[in-house]
Amino acid sequence: MQCSGSTPSPAGSAPVRVLLWVVGEDHPKACTGRRLVRRGLVEPMAPLGPTVRALLLDPHSEVPLSPADAPEVARSALAAVDCSWRKIGVRGRYPPGPYDSIPRDHRRRLPWLLAGNPQHFGRLGELNTAEALAAAVIVLGEPGFGRALLDGSSEGGSFLDLNRERLAAYASAADADAVRRAERRLFGGR
Repeated sequence: MQCSGSTPSPAGSAPVRVLLWVVGEDHPKACTGRRLVRRGLVEPMAPLGPTVRALLLDPHSEVPLSPADAPEVARSALAAVDCSWRKIGVRGRYPPGPYDSIPRDHRRRLPWLLAGNPQHFGRLGELNTAEALAAAVIVLGEPGFGRALLDGSSEGGSFLDLNRERLAAYASAADADAVRRAERRLFGGR
């Protein structure tokens, strides 16, 4: 896969093309998104880049990601924003960025999962970027790549252990409605 012009994609060998916009609100050494970019597992998105064609992970979407989204991601990419949970909660949405061109019908929230990172351990949905991207690609049918995204992260194993049953259920769901049914079953009707 190629990025702009003839520059090789850093994630060219990945089974899922992942685009990430790092807002820079977290401490650089603690930022899991920056680590993924440095390791060449995800492609950075330029703040003022061209129109993005991708399926965006958006915690405000009502539609959960499901295996039914895999063909769209294979045609385009999976996009995410690395920003602070504290600040997104205050704003109520992502800061302006290159993903603004992604239409609402190309946005998905992650299915309900528990954070395995020390900052938010056990909290519903407050995953760090590496956890979120790993969960997304596992749901999309690429568990090996999901584990690779968590390699080098001290909390990666605990995230996978904590969510093993949930990730298996979501990855085997046929569509968003089946994911919603699995969420209700796994979380007692929240």
